[in-house]
Amino acid sequence: MKLTHTAPMRRNSGMTLLELTIVILVLLSLVFILFIGARAWKKGSDRATNIMNIRNVQQAVRGHTNVNGFAVGDALPFTDIVGSGKYIRSMTPPNLDIGYIFGTRIPPIGTLYLTATYATGADADYAPTAGSYADW
Repeated sequence: MKLTHTAPMRRNSGMTLLELTIVILVLLSLVFILFIGARAWKKGSDRATNIMNIRNVQQAVRGHTNVNGFAVGDALPFTDIVGSGKYIRSMTPPNLDIGYIFGTRIPPIGTLYLTATYATGADADYAPTAGSYADW
């Protein structure tokens, strides 16, 4: 006499709740790391754009000075450099934390015509390092 039913049991395929939780945690960790990397990439891109803007304006000032025979200290409004049909079409900071202040006179070599201002949340990490613009 048989007291138990020994029918063949079919194994259900799938994941347990613990396995599913681990998979979700791993995916969330990867997304978090992706966001950190994207933020660092964006900050580096903004820094490079800011430095290139400053450099391009500085080279435009030097070119305008040489072409027109101006000397250091002569008046130079930024409208002679920036605008439609000028050396630089428009000046757009890479993000809202950065603002630009144009000079009014042609600076000596090694001194910037365009300086950037940074909001409280943005630090001077966006600025070119001192001495890197000595020959601009």
